[in-house]
Amino acid sequence: MFVDNVELTLSSGKGGAGCVSFHTEKFVIKGGPDGGDGGRGGAIWFQVDPNTDTLSHLRGKRHIKAENGRPGEGRKRYGRSGKDTIVVVPPGTQVIDAETGEVLLDLTVPGEKVKFLEGGKGGLGNVHFKSSTNQRPTYAQPGLPGQSRHVRLEMKLIADVGLVGFPNVGKSTLISTLSNARPEIANYEFTTLTPKLGVVHLGEFDSFLMADIPGIIEGASDGRGLGLEFLRHIERTKSLLLMVDATNYREMAYQLETLKEELGRYSQELARRPYAVALTKIDALSDHEIDTRTEEILQALSLEPNEILEERYDADRKLLSYGNPRQSWEELPETSPVFILPVSAVSGRNIEPLRFALGAMVNTSRRSEKKRQEEEQERIPGAES
Repeated sequence: MFVDNVELTLSSGKGGAGCVSFHTEKFVIKGGPDGGDGGRGGAIWFQVDPNTDTLSHLRGKRHIKAENGRPGEGRKRYGRSGKDTIVVVPPGTQVIDAETGEVLLDLTVPGEKVKFLEGGKGGLGNVHFKSSTNQRPTYAQPGLPGQSRHVRLEMKLIADVGLVGFPNVGKSTLISTLSNARPEIANYEFTTLTPKLGVVHLGEFDSFLMADIPGIIEGASDGRGLGLEFLRHIERTKSLLLMVDATNYREMAYQLETLKEELGRYSQELARRPYAVALTKIDALSDHEIDTRTEEILQALSLEPNEILEERYDADRKLLSYGNPRQSWEELPETSPVFILPVSAVSGRNIEPLRFALGAMVNTSRRSEKKRQEEEQERIPGAES
């Protein structure tokens, strides 16, 4: 079961109480205090597991607690510390305060382990309170209580390319053709009810992640359909592939404009992500009809067809297409598409050119992200000085 949102209460363990004890032994008179300390309470940790892609294992759990520390004992024996509790989550999980909405943790690095709640400190035994004026202390410290937080866990898929389009536009068919994902495919709307991830291989040592998001309809950003529930899954995608159905009753320009509008209303940052456009289901049309629909998209964006995709990625020369003229796509545009390509996942037409054009777009996005991170790291030491 795919679960991407759960609410629960997390509590670290209480510290064990210190012990009040006095040493007793044959032939030892007034042995003095020997009460040991209590053990520390267990902590709450979050660990990112790259082999997990859902929060379903946390569904139905209302309260997760760490173990309390054990109390101290006589003869200066310390109590055992409580066992830590590790909450395993998939990459891309945010830990949000359920009351204030504040993002407490953003867990994106596979294998990352973060302490969330510290366990309560154990109390000191009476051995610590012995002094020249108080040689028989009869008190010890209680353990400190643990911490508790009511949180909401939200998982946002981390992918290089997010597929965005109206229902039944061919997203599931495309991701099953390009990647190892095997989503349900049927000829009706909202076949995909949960996001799907797939790995697209470009070569023996090169690949990228693609995410299939349930269909977006008009008003998705306002909560219509399934759009609002799953739009957050494309917040982390580095680039988008907007899919326009060439056989749909909706006009080409209207489909594209609606998708861009819904993305912009949901998140302005998301609307600025680099994007490409794929015209799908062209196997049902003649070459002339395909070119007519491609021209509709190009005219709506004030662009002219060119042969860049044909030259670089061996796109079908019988069909119109568009590739951004920037040399080798060293920088990706924010306002115009990186490329526009008619494809058919059923017949395989232009699928390989699409694979490698997406790969080039992803690699440029990765380089830009790496450069941005390096610039941020360079600015930090300067700010300190």
